[in-house]
Amino acid sequence: MSKAKPKFYVVWKGVNPGIYTSWTECKQQVHGYDSALYKSFSTKEEAEEAYNSPAYSYFSPKKKSNRNEMVQPSNPPAYRTDTVLPLPSEVLSDALAVDAACSGNPGPMEYRGVYLRTGQEIFHLGPLYGTNNIGEFLAIVHALALLKQRGLKMTIYSDSRNAIGWVQKKKCKTKLEHTSRTEELHQLIARAEKWLAENEYDTPIVKWETSRWGEVPADFGRK
Repeated sequence: MSKAKPKFYVVWKGVNPGIYTSWTECKQQVHGYDSALYKSFSTKEEAEEAYNSPAYSYFSPKKKSNRNEMVQPSNPPAYRTDTVLPLPSEVLSDALAVDAACSGNPGPMEYRGVYLRTGQEIFHLGPLYGTNNIGEFLAIVHALALLKQRGLKMTIYSDSRNAIGWVQKKKCKTKLEHTSRTEELHQLIARAEKWLAENEYDTPIVKWETSRWGEVPADFGRK
């Protein structure tokens, strides 16, 4: 009788996220955990690559979930705590929402992207000395580049009309002075502008309508 092939279980969200070598160990991390995100892989290398990647890139909406498949949360999942939930009917859950926050203008700035279907923070950068508009611009470009890199097609929501316009014109029209304090941020701006100039994309960038939908789910909650 041949031995069963070993499996490696990646737990992105659970009691203790990590890589496990048996379903028994994996189950201990995800059983009863409403926001559990996990999946099995055939090799250790695949599992390690998956664990170091955003969980959303392994979602497979067409597949039926079972105990060894990625849990497919509903829209919205019961464990989500965003102030804007439930998501408005016209908002796609298979989408990224981006936002920035800045203490002062300029001041310490950070931005992030959140996957709406799960509430998972996909990327985060900062704080860096800058402005909110710059952060909003960089967040959109970061999302565009990430989606293109992973071959994913989904909508990006941003509540910044200025940043959306800057991205469309492929230019960050900031007046932030270029100093030693802002050097790192200006390097990021230059890299973002270069990416926009060299890459084509068909990703929809949609204005998040705060007045109708509430705060964008990537909001830092500092208002």
